Amino acid sequence: MIQIVPSILSADLTRLGDQVREAAAAGADRIQVDVMDGHFVPNLTFGPDTVAAVKSCIPDLPVEAHLMVERPEQFVVAFAKAGADYILVQVESTYSLYRTIQAIKEAGSRPGLVLNPATPVDSLREVWQYVSIINVMTVEPGFGGQRFIPASPDKVRRVCEIAPGVEVEVDGGIDVETAPKAVEAGATLLVAGSSAFGHPGGVAAGIRALREAVG
Repeated sequence: MIQIVPSILSADLTRLGDQVREAAAAGADRIQVDVMDGHFVPNLTFGPDTVAAVKSCIPDLPVEAHLMVERPEQFVVAFAKAGADYILVQVESTYSLYRTIQAIKEAGSRPGLVLNPATPVDSLREVWQYVSIINVMTVEPGFGGQRFIPASPDKVRRVCEIAPGVEVEVDGGIDVETAPKAVEAGATLLVAGSSAFGHPGGVAAGIRALREAVG
């Protein structure tokens, strides 16, 4: 089953609660909170309080915290306590990747790994069996509204080969044109920012368009 994961990076923050509830009512499968520290990526966004606020609006829907931060191991417990069902960390962001994965599990959340566009899939070989999700970034992380990198589907295929049975997520530039390409390559989780919260017809229309595009 293909799951749609709206990212609040593209939401109207003046009415975040309403938009998150609209996404849930429209059939979103999860909600993603993009956490950026201004160091690992050149932008500064949300923290544990935002995760807690989102979770309070949709207590029955999983929340992903995607940590685009340096030394993510320092923040795992805070995000788990805030209600993050999944905590995703960048493989490039820590020297203690295995330890960070175990810390996420011990904190009560499910771990995931994220690969930047230039990061080779071989970096997963020793750790893929310990995680629930592998996120293939299909743009450079840090900003919403970027264009999908055309070579991404091939990378998704290679990740699926290396990590059989692990959910593969794509994140960046996902819309009605690129989503089918990602799904055909093996992705089952589609992170949608602008194409969901930024859809001219509203969140529900954006999610519906994506579902129709991938059948």
